[in-house]
Amino acid sequence: MGFIKIMNEKEALKELERLREEINYHNYRYYILDSPVISDAEYDRLFKKLQEIEKKFPHLITPDSPTQKVGAKPLSEFKTISHTIPMLSLNNANTIEDAKEFDERVKRFLETKEEIEYVAEPKMDGLAIELVYVNGIFTAGSTRGDGYRGEDVTLNLKTVKSIPLKLIPPKPPFIKGGEGGFYPVPSRVEVRGEVFIPIKEFERLNREREERGEPAFANPRNAAAGSVRQLDSKITAARPLDIYCYGIGVIEGAKFKTHWDILHVLKGWGLKVNPFIKICKGIDEVIKYHEDMEEKRDIIPYELDGVVIKVNSLDLQDRLGILTRSPRWAVAYKFKARQETTKVKDIIVGVGRTGALTPVAVLEPVEVGGVTVERATLHNQGEVDRKDVMVGDWVVIQRAGDVIPEVVMVIKDKRNGKEKPFKLPDKCPLCGSAVIKEGAIHRCTGGLSCPAQLKEGIRHFASKRAMNIEGLGDRHIDQLVEKSVIKDIADLYSLKKGDITELERWADKSAENLLNQIEKSKNTTLSRLIYALGIRQVGEHMAKVLSDNFDSLDELMKADYDSLIEIHEIGPETAESIVTFLKEGHNRNVIEKLKRAGVKTERQEARSKKQEDLRFKDKQFVLTGTLSGFTREEAKALIENLGGRVTSTVNKNTDYVIIGTEPGSKYDKAKELGVKMLNKDEFKDLLDRK
Repeated sequence: MGFIKIMNEKEALKELERLREEINYHNYRYYILDSPVISDAEYDRLFKKLQEIEKKFPHLITPDSPTQKVGAKPLSEFKTISHTIPMLSLNNANTIEDAKEFDERVKRFLETKEEIEYVAEPKMDGLAIELVYVNGIFTAGSTRGDGYRGEDVTLNLKTVKSIPLKLIPPKPPFIKGGEGGFYPVPSRVEVRGEVFIPIKEFERLNREREERGEPAFANPRNAAAGSVRQLDSKITAARPLDIYCYGIGVIEGAKFKTHWDILHVLKGWGLKVNPFIKICKGIDEVIKYHEDMEEKRDIIPYELDGVVIKVNSLDLQDRLGILTRSPRWAVAYKFKARQETTKVKDIIVGVGRTGALTPVAVLEPVEVGGVTVERATLHNQGEVDRKDVMVGDWVVIQRAGDVIPEVVMVIKDKRNGKEKPFKLPDKCPLCGSAVIKEGAIHRCTGGLSCPAQLKEGIRHFASKRAMNIEGLGDRHIDQLVEKSVIKDIADLYSLKKGDITELERWADKSAENLLNQIEKSKNTTLSRLIYALGIRQVGEHMAKVLSDNFDSLDELMKADYDSLIEIHEIGPETAESIVTFLKEGHNRNVIEKLKRAGVKTERQEARSKKQEDLRFKDKQFVLTGTLSGFTREEAKALIENLGGRVTSTVNKNTDYVIIGTEPGSKYDKAKELGVKMLNKDEFKDLLDRK
């Protein structure tokens, strides 16, 4: 085209900036607002002009250019990305009673009888992801993964048309922020969202795959997850992926009072937010919203499996805090699950890690929501009796998302008299120990002498986030327990090479490797050890809370209910569970064996016992901005090695806020509360003092 031939580089750069801004705006109108202001032909002409100039001046191509959504060269594998703030999962509410109980828990924790303002959002059945924007440019994208680290799928997410490569600086009439002002694009924002495939596009995709002789996807969720996790981003680019954003992680350069503000400002920056979100004054409005959305479920063009309820006030969210892997301030209020009919061939008994006996229905295989189901939980004997389930019954089962299938009801009209009633045994089916009833639960009293509890206890103890004993797989644990080589978790530390090589398929080298891993695990952290013990109600987060408040396992074992309940985030049930576990004689004996074996049980176990410098003991620090000369991890380690604690939120208990370049809302909060702030040099001086 003639206009390109006469362009010099300066003119090209100016024209490229104009075209990119204009095309990004039209992408926003089309994909986010669903309200285009130009024809497709006009858009195509703009896009073609951009492509031709970039072809002539390839060194002027930028990562945020609209032309960069076509995919890149295939990867050999995915790297991982750490989430600055964990991407938590949500607890479920399945009934109106569950939703009201959630509301009551929130009010009890906040010590209020006032109605709570909630934001209700459709719960997408897709793939949770995080998008990182630095100075408005999309720089990284990852899956949720285990909540702490996810797969780096940046190149793939760049191809999703509704994910902007560059955020739009807001101008009227964009939505205002909570304090009445317009928000500029922040220096850094981590956006959370759900990638999905609309139902009609999913059906079209499956038809095309079948025509090509390829296997069909089981459901839209699997299709979306598989599309995002392609090593070849050109395949992802060809898939009809979409997104709705529902929250943020870290943000620098903006401050909000409510979750509602966040959602609307995200939309103002050009990100796609679900149009069905609603503010609800109290739980009754939430329940009405849930009913309305469930009625619309079949006409909404994408899969929903419920409604997410979130406390709107960010201050209240901060006060409520989190449990191990889920926030106290949010819950997933699920829809009635999709259902199918099948026959109960048998009812067997499962014994869990805590000794709970669970009746499980063995079913004639049936497909529910794209998944073949052969077993369904009956929860407990009370549920069996209430639903009157017998072996041989025809039943309705249901499954929602990744929830374990369950029996909903018996079709009694199909009974022929050959059905057999079921009762949980009074002896454990695995160890023969007596079974006692605790509320609705029947529990084996065998403790860690029960093979099921011992096996599960060892699996948990050796798992990656607990003692991290590599090489101790399920098959190995089964052998060690079934051959009575180990009778409790502490026996792992008295294993000899000969104990292992006598077992089937164990060679000298693999036995040596396992013993080395077991020895290595002794030098653990207090929080990992507490988590590894398998105390009911104590997950990773609660273990960290306990290790932050007690210097050693001995000190924790002396704690009583009253002292535990005073600690922020520890509730009555958790406190009771901790005390019960640590006062039980068998558990104390196992802990003593662990100590005699050399397992470190003190908070400062990685440091020399001679090192007495704990000048930051009981001090809380918050880091914000970029610290020159330190990575965030290095600064955190320095503080913790001196006995301090690093938290993510500024509050009245914060002692110091360490300020780097481009600090965010934490700076404003510290200023508001009068918290002492230190720059990089002042922080170094504090570290150098003796």
